[in-house]
Amino acid sequence: MSDCNHLVLMAAYNAAMNHTLYAAAATLPTSELMADRHAFFTSLFGTLNHVVAGDIVWLKRFSEHPADFPALREMTLIAKPGSLRDLLCTTLDELLERRLRLDGIISAWAAQVREPDLTHLLRYQNSEGTQQKPFGALTAHFFNHQTHHRGQATTLLFQAGVDVGSTDLLDHIPNQGL
Repeated sequence: MSDCNHLVLMAAYNAAMNHTLYAAAATLPTSELMADRHAFFTSLFGTLNHVVAGDIVWLKRFSEHPADFPALREMTLIAKPGSLRDLLCTTLDELLERRLRLDGIISAWAAQVREPDLTHLLRYQNSEGTQQKPFGALTAHFFNHQTHHRGQATTLLFQAGVDVGSTDLLDHIPNQGL
């Protein structure tokens, strides 16, 4: 599988897992979503919010790539969070609306990336100053970050009595050559 095909697979996996996760979260009352569960981002809602905030930050950085991915032009309309802990919404429905919008952008963007784009050194600013790293490695981090925090969210859901089922990427990789 080429690196570009892998990005498309990861975008599809990302969207499918977010659909599953938000559907599971919607079965809980708001008090359970917002409850302090002693998690890194306090609550299930805070964890889901963090993934949205992180995606916005990274997609805005990715929109600076010289390939000028058309799918990322929409990111100019989305405000950058002040921090990765800022609550962007007050309800799960509002957060889901942002999540769906971002998942659409991510899927369209992943389909636009070409192999030479991955070797570009992307320069961006973070809290530690100016960074310059290979775009391909940054896209791997982008999807890994989502998976990491969705794992935390599934644990919080399980602790609240909700089993989201399998979250394995393996279930999303098509069989070939059978």
